[in-house]
Amino acid sequence: MLTILFDGVAYGMLLFVLAVGLCVTLGLMNFINLAHGAFAMAGGYLTVALMQKLGVSFYWCLPAAFIFCAIIGGFLERTLYVRLYEKTHLDQVLFSIGLIFMSVAAVDYFMGANQQIVNLPDSLQGRYTFAGASVGVYRLFVIVICGLLTLGLQLVLAKTRFGSRLRAAVDDGRVARGMGIDVTRIFALTFAFGSGLAGLGGALSTGIISLDPTFPLKYMIYFLIVISVGGTSTITGPFFAAILLGVADVLGKYYIPSVGGFIIYTIMVAVLILRPQGLFSRVTAR
Repeated sequence: MLTILFDGVAYGMLLFVLAVGLCVTLGLMNFINLAHGAFAMAGGYLTVALMQKLGVSFYWCLPAAFIFCAIIGGFLERTLYVRLYEKTHLDQVLFSIGLIFMSVAAVDYFMGANQQIVNLPDSLQGRYTFAGASVGVYRLFVIVICGLLTLGLQLVLAKTRFGSRLRAAVDDGRVARGMGIDVTRIFALTFAFGSGLAGLGGALSTGIISLDPTFPLKYMIYFLIVISVGGTSTITGPFFAAILLGVADVLGKYYIPSVGGFIIYTIMVAVLILRPQGLFSRVTAR
């Protein structure tokens, strides 16, 4: 039981890192970027290419995936996404879905449709045993990395000048510009950072979940469920929602495999009925 719970927590924390960039762009920037999973896929395939073609260590692939996807995200934000900030959410959804299909087709053409496999370094293989539970070394590694990222992100948004400027830019961009805040630069950095986190999550996911050209389509619904359940007004909400959903998904697939895949959808529907703003969002007065 403890082993399953531990695997669920690791899976949930990985889901959070994969989804947190979308939480930032949707919750803080009010921009719907459904192509977020394409950046995660880019980080995963970069890891595969670096390890298989160039023999780069997996540990170096993680920062490389973050930097690579952050650069791509920043470039696309300045050239494409910036034109859609003032558009309707429908326009944003249609545009980002188009990017998803373009990325899927490009990866399928250049890398093939087969599932990619990454051989983790020996130091990340094997299992630890304590308190009667068998814990995978790599899953423990994922939990530590994702936990540190979560803590660091929360501190940046809540305790730094950049975080306060970002919140000001989102609340009222015109007033923020009048106060001397470079809203354009703030949004560009935020979007690039969120894209980098997606790429890092994609690199980390290569050792846990399958990686193929349909990755953005398969996991897009998971990202949206995390945000729907956790809400978008905080970072801690999606974090706890991802843990809850990860544990529920793993437990369901282990104990009742015939319907285990539907458990997270059941949770999402129940939450949206009882608390449409998400479990951890603050209820605003109307």
